[in-house]
Amino acid sequence: MNLYEAEPARDPRVRRTRAAVLRAAFVLVSERGTTAVTVSEIAEAADVSRRVVYQHFGDLDTVLLEAGLDLARRELLPLLGDTAEPADARAHTLAMARHCAGHQKFYRALLTGSCAFALNRGLISLLLPINRQAIERMHGHRLTTQAADDLAAFITGGAGSFVTAWVVDGAHDPETFTDRLMNVIGRFAEEDR
Repeated sequence: MNLYEAEPARDPRVRRTRAAVLRAAFVLVSERGTTAVTVSEIAEAADVSRRVVYQHFGDLDTVLLEAGLDLARRELLPLLGDTAEPADARAHTLAMARHCAGHQKFYRALLTGSCAFALNRGLISLLLPINRQAIERMHGHRLTTQAADDLAAFITGGAGSFVTAWVVDGAHDPETFTDRLMNVIGRFAEEDR
């Protein structure tokens, strides 16, 4: 399954069980500010058995990873859309910053926990198509497909590292952070012209 796509249609009971487990993981990690939760605690909070959690996810890190990606798919991606115009770049960056700040304890715990690498890769995969479209609009036919793909990966990864550091350090004022990130991206775009 592509990380950017929604979960494939399944039996409604399976969807409800998965949603309950992911919600329980989100709540426990957010409340505690750490990934030091157990499968038993998540299962109890979701009102399912440990066996069910293991059947659906395999291990704790996968539950945590999926909880992070689920939150981004449900709440962040709709804010960003896939048809952003260049004029919307600041608004979309601010929406992303507000989302991260609003869920800072949860994301900070995941980004400093054992699933951090997988979460970073997953979030980059979610955001890469959006950044690829923005590069196409900015540069049009001036770039080869490979160059556009490479530039999108570079910008997405770099911005992701910038966001991760901000979230881990406390995710303070989203407006100030947005201005900082837009300044960096703007300088990069100026150099490219």
